[in-house]
Amino acid sequence: MKATSIVEFVRDTYKTDEFIPLHAPTFNGNEKAYVTETIDSTFVSSVGKFVDDFERKIEAYTGTAKAVATVNGTAALHAALYMADVQRGDLVITQALTFVATCNALYHMGAKPIFVDVSPVSLGLCPKAVEAFLSEHAEITEAGCIHKHTGKRIKAVVPMHTFGHPVELDELVAVCLKWDLVLVEDAAESLGSFYKGKHTGTIGDVSAVSFNGNKIITTGGGGMVLCKTQELGVRTKHVTTTAKVPHPYEFLHDEPGFNYRMPNLNAALGCAQIEVIEQYLVQKRSLAHQYMSLFEGTDIKYVVEPKYAKSNYWLNAIICPDVELREQLLQETNAAGVMTRPIWKLMHRLPMFENAMCGDLTQSEFLEAHLINLPSTPIETK
Repeated sequence: MKATSIVEFVRDTYKTDEFIPLHAPTFNGNEKAYVTETIDSTFVSSVGKFVDDFERKIEAYTGTAKAVATVNGTAALHAALYMADVQRGDLVITQALTFVATCNALYHMGAKPIFVDVSPVSLGLCPKAVEAFLSEHAEITEAGCIHKHTGKRIKAVVPMHTFGHPVELDELVAVCLKWDLVLVEDAAESLGSFYKGKHTGTIGDVSAVSFNGNKIITTGGGGMVLCKTQELGVRTKHVTTTAKVPHPYEFLHDEPGFNYRMPNLNAALGCAQIEVIEQYLVQKRSLAHQYMSLFEGTDIKYVVEPKYAKSNYWLNAIICPDVELREQLLQETNAAGVMTRPIWKLMHRLPMFENAMCGDLTQSEFLEAHLINLPSTPIETK
């Protein structure tokens, strides 16, 4: 397939000759009304009704016990790792094929990543690869799961639901139970995605969601910690709001905390966005099926949701048969004003993580060299 065919399809789909971004925010609900209400109330910072309302709406939508709003997705993941008791010097198993925020959060915890491979089924962390690494390099002791060579504690497993496609969670849960590890889901990209009927981010002990401007719904900048229990949620809320003890006028703080509070102004936007998420999901699924038809019968493979899941199809992706075609498509589509992107550079290739421990990364390296993301903004369906 030639780049011109993709460009023509995308331009016909979005009905414009202007530049087409990878994923733009869509505002066609109560966004202006709620934001204006927030401004009129003067409660534009971290106190206001929309923060509480947004947390309750996310709880209702995802089915999580407690949702805690944060200033961005990276802060949410940092808080989730903190609540999972990941400590300085710990090792955490995650995927090399991820956005850098996953590993930045680990870095700022003082933890070190162990990179293992992703699954061809989900493009996310592979349970078999995790088990293989642990069987070879780890042992269970009274202190927990220990890396045999370094003596360091392996504390958690952090899968990322790549492009919104849920990872094989049952299998990862089984591995974590066997090896005494905490499962922390990086669900930044997967709001609206379901694993065997359960929303992503609700199966691990704690998880993080992002509402960045390019996500399926946005608060401009923002995130959310999803907590499996009320008790964990209450403590997460306390720690992420400077650990301030309620008092009519005194400033009392009972432990070191984070100032990760989401402003009411951002939460107002989120309340409007979550009201129309089902509409966006229908539109994105329709777009995904159109892409499927476009590439059917070609040597380019369109990435579909796993059979066990219902994905939000956050970013549409294709896998090219060779590196040369991938480079050609990237160059020609972008030159034509249609934004396409390669997948992220693998984390162990970045200078700050180049000394990290790695398992076999065959599948990750293949995807790094062959995958392209295509424009994925939801559009109205007729």
